[in-house]
Amino acid sequence: MASLQFLLILSVIGLSAALPALQYPIHASCNIQWTFATTSCDKVNEALYAAANKMQGTTGCDDGSEKCLYTVESHSASKMTLKHETPKKHYKDDLTITFSASGSGCSVKAASTSETWYAYLDDGTNYCNLENLLTVGGLKTSDVTEQTSDSQCTQYSSRDCSKY
Repeated sequence: MASLQFLLILSVIGLSAALPALQYPIHASCNIQWTFATTSCDKVNEALYAAANKMQGTTGCDDGSEKCLYTVESHSASKMTLKHETPKKHYKDDLTITFSASGSGCSVKAASTSETWYAYLDDGTNYCNLENLLTVGGLKTSDVTEQTSDSQCTQYSSRDCSKY
């Protein structure tokens, strides 16, 4: 009985020590809300689709970045699903982007989730998967606002998309 109590106490101590790390999602992932004030969903969709196609293959991997190995799985006016593979370790992430009209602009929900079941920390890779699409698509302008945080996006505050 004393052994069981000891294990229970160790479990509580271990959980307490881990709590600061629980500021991130339970699995390596990222959820972002982008709001485009005046850019239509058709234009946003078209730009993100073109960016994904531009980053197919290994061409963008040459300089050590991860602006490569994107694959469009499905594409419609309201939703796009993609995969991204990291060039060095070949981890795969699933991306889903949904579009809905908002006045003269567009509201976009973007998500990236690691396929690796045990992934918890990702150095902001899932955020960068989405950010790279926005940047390469030429949509990183004053027309877009972004909403996310560490609680919605693994290691968002320490991301480095010049690396990923």
